[in-house]
Amino acid sequence: MTTRRDVLTAGLAIAATAAAGEVQAAPTAAAHSADPAAHVDPFIGTGGHGHCYPGATRPFGMVQLSPDTDNARWDACSGYHHDDGTMLGFSHTHLSGTGVGDLLDLLVVPRTGPVVLAPGSLAHPEGSYRQRFTHDDERAAPGYYAVRLPDSGIAAELTAGERIGWHRYRFPAAGHLLIDLAHGARDEPDPASEGYDPPRRTPVTDASLRLIGHDMLVGSRRVQQWANGRVIHFALRLSRPFAEAQLFSNDRPVGGDAVAGASLKAALLFPDAAAAPLVAKVALSGVDVEGAIRNLDAEGGGWDFDRVQADARAAWTAALGRLQVETDDAAQARIFHTAAYHAMLAPTLFSDVDGRYRGMDTAVHTLPAGQHNYSTYSLWDTYRALHPLLTLVAPERNADLVRGLARMTLESPNGPPVWPLQGIETHCMIGWHSAVVIAEALEKGVTGIDVAMLWPRFRTLAFDETVKGLDPYRRLGYIPSDKVAEAASKTLEYAYDDWAMARIAEAAGAHDDAARLRERSRNYRHLFDAKTGFMRPKLADESWAEPFDPRALGHDTAHWRDFTECNAWQATFLNQHDVYGLIDLFGGDTAFEAKLDALFAADSSLPAGAPPDVSGMVGQYAHGNEPSHHMAYLYAYCGAPWKTQARVRMLLEGQYRDAPDGLSGNEDCGQMSAWYVLSALGLYPVDPVTGVYVFGSPLHARATLTLGGGRRLVIEAPGVGADAPYVQEVRWNGRPWRKSWMGHADLSRGGTLSFRMGKTPNREFGKVPGDRPPSFGRLAHA
Repeated sequence: MTTRRDVLTAGLAIAATAAAGEVQAAPTAAAHSADPAAHVDPFIGTGGHGHCYPGATRPFGMVQLSPDTDNARWDACSGYHHDDGTMLGFSHTHLSGTGVGDLLDLLVVPRTGPVVLAPGSLAHPEGSYRQRFTHDDERAAPGYYAVRLPDSGIAAELTAGERIGWHRYRFPAAGHLLIDLAHGARDEPDPASEGYDPPRRTPVTDASLRLIGHDMLVGSRRVQQWANGRVIHFALRLSRPFAEAQLFSNDRPVGGDAVAGASLKAALLFPDAAAAPLVAKVALSGVDVEGAIRNLDAEGGGWDFDRVQADARAAWTAALGRLQVETDDAAQARIFHTAAYHAMLAPTLFSDVDGRYRGMDTAVHTLPAGQHNYSTYSLWDTYRALHPLLTLVAPERNADLVRGLARMTLESPNGPPVWPLQGIETHCMIGWHSAVVIAEALEKGVTGIDVAMLWPRFRTLAFDETVKGLDPYRRLGYIPSDKVAEAASKTLEYAYDDWAMARIAEAAGAHDDAARLRERSRNYRHLFDAKTGFMRPKLADESWAEPFDPRALGHDTAHWRDFTECNAWQATFLNQHDVYGLIDLFGGDTAFEAKLDALFAADSSLPAGAPPDVSGMVGQYAHGNEPSHHMAYLYAYCGAPWKTQARVRMLLEGQYRDAPDGLSGNEDCGQMSAWYVLSALGLYPVDPVTGVYVFGSPLHARATLTLGGGRRLVIEAPGVGADAPYVQEVRWNGRPWRKSWMGHADLSRGGTLSFRMGKTPNREFGKVPGDRPPSFGRLAHA
């Protein structure tokens, strides 16, 4: 049976015909198409809790032009949810799979009939500018989105440049474009509202709109929300003049060609809208309106929408072409290549064509030629697998991203970045995992990082700052759970950040500081309770917090949680850098292996009040949330990598589907998908700082990765199948490889890695201590 996803093909020559207003698709692509973009389905992850958007963008592009169906609930953090049946319009910035909403800048609403200013809501769309749509009338592919809106008969198409969103509309009659500058992710609930979908207001300040002639609208706004105080500017140019323009402030018309305030809208009227397709191109800038106009002029020449769409498709084909698998299973091809697509959506470009950008100090800076500034670093998530994946298949891009983090560290008054978005530190999540990404880059030879300047900023954080429980962490070796919220998780994650900062200190020549930090990175031991076999919250008097339930998020959740989006089951295995030290706490390999078995076999129920982020449960392992992502690979450290192989294959097949709700949790800016991509290849970086990939269970018979310098890494898995998840032997460039891991230095040189697979485990492979992965700079005990 042909499904909507079957029409996502290499060219995807989708066109909306002016006569019928229909969105049509090209023929079906085979699973073995040479163009990996042909297998990408942007609707995967737009349902369930995936929080993905289906719209048009380029790899790591500044503009994410996508439909907004809702902006007032958690599952619409990306502005779109597959369950929704009405659409507000199309905005230009979107977050990919986050658990917090923001952006949705500059909503464009194509309409026929009278101008309507009210956005309405999902529950109450009547009398608003919302329009119905069905998924049968939607199409999406990399760099392209199209929909037909039956209420108005308008056919809409979207594509994107690096900094420009392109719209093409076919109207059946006279129409207009409504520009809603007040639209965004909503906040400040209206106390008079009631029900599931309450009206809310987006906290916009300092907004302005200005008409330039009869074919251009420019403007700016400041948003006081998650990225509190972020500023965005735009320039919109039309393919033909509007007949009339109406400006509104607080939904009241105002005269003149400019308006300022907080709640601004503009209506651009086209009595001749049906005469020919209307194209609008919208450039963004984080610096100023002049920067947006300059971006528009530099990148937005002409009006050939189809050419821009073809260029966007070519950009995706090139990016995704670095990472291909061969399979005759169309569903598996879609899952893999869509995961690779999701892994290339963020971080996002945030500098203008002239090199200017707004830094973390809110000042405007200018970059040297060839460098770029970026936004949208979901570091608590992406340090785990996304950045390690990019170090293999997009090393030049990742180096640019890492240099951006180093630059932010020097610019920001808040110190090393935590979760930066459009030049604003959101302070979201715990720890300072920018240290991990930078340390990994240093370990893997990334150049252009001035560690002599960088280390003093990290040193201040490591030894002097007192925010977020750092003072008791240094004095006591842990953070008391009766003094600081989420103290247990903070203790464990600060320990890993110490490990990462030690690597930066070594690169800077601060060897004494590095030694202190390596020793302090073992602070995780202070929370281990040998009697219960769990990491536990501890109080200021050094007693264990009571009551204790390993499924609970804290001992006293009426005040705060002891853990961050996890519980004691998951926190017990958070250690990524000193796995052999953790094994010693349990009393050896056998006890550690049994505890891992218990993690996956435990009752999956969670107590009331558990956050929805803790999802994708297999026992008390939570694949839908990032702290669990390395845990299936820990069996390799206790000499049972065959159990890693079985668990990983089970997760690959059970936690990802070829469907809108095909992700078991938030995509989180590429991390959920990067886990899939690496695991499907048979590799995973338990500790990215060490530069080691632990072997798992490859999913496909052959994969080809294009590495830096044009080198190729071929990963073969003869004998692989649904009933053959077990590694029998490994060969590297034809020679036997006994270890259950491989270093980045070897893989990045290219070659052929061959896994011979089978239906029964080879319990001897990777069993002896000398063949197990290194951790904390050492191998397992002999």
